[in-house]
Amino acid sequence: MCTLEKHGDVFVLTLTGSSDVDEHRFGPPAIDSILSAIAKAKAEATPGSALITTSHGKFFSNGFDLAWAQAAGSRTGARERLHYMVESFRPVVGAMMDLPMPTVAAVNGHAAAAGLTLALSHDYVIMRRDKGVLYMSEVDIGLTLPDYFAALFRAKVGSATARRDVLLRAKKIKGEEALRMGLVEAAYDSEEQVAEASMRLAKQLAGRKWAGEVYAEIRKSLYPDLCGVLGLDIRAVVSNSKL
Repeated sequence: MCTLEKHGDVFVLTLTGSSDVDEHRFGPPAIDSILSAIAKAKAEATPGSALITTSHGKFFSNGFDLAWAQAAGSRTGARERLHYMVESFRPVVGAMMDLPMPTVAAVNGHAAAAGLTLALSHDYVIMRRDKGVLYMSEVDIGLTLPDYFAALFRAKVGSATARRDVLLRAKKIKGEEALRMGLVEAAYDSEEQVAEASMRLAKQLAGRKWAGEVYAEIRKSLYPDLCGVLGLDIRAVVSNSKL
């Protein structure tokens, strides 16, 4: 589940759970909650808005709720539930790509599988140096990548070596290495520093007072293959009153 708060021009979407060790798994209720929060931020956006996504506790997110899938009681049922989560999460990535404001992921814990996918759906990722790893577990647990996961990594991770190590080696990547690999914008030594740096960056971006619709269309134009997989159209928009 999640909450959405607004601090000045900055929306803060927080993944919440029952305790500090909640893994923030993405089952149907959590996915619906995130989609609702993004839709609310979009509906209330003004020129100069920005969004931070963060979490409570040890995890940013550990990915899909595989326990819910396995609770179906049969292999067929488990696969159907997994497929349902994969397809339900596709609009989350699409909504992030189409959001009319700059976005910052404040990753203050482990981000794995769909959790890392959510983080990379943001324009900027800031993580902890002292705790937490980025990890794509699919090859370790025997699952192929959804098409939009693969498209996101091709779009957002420029180095073929980095993509190999993340996706084919299932390397668990800490802050300093993530920074060297180009996966994150910055790494800090504590949860508080991550929060402060994320808010500082979000306020700087919001302060530019960009037209959100123009910002979203430029973002999508940078990643045409990803947007094609997500079913997002790229449009020409002019917000300059003199043109």
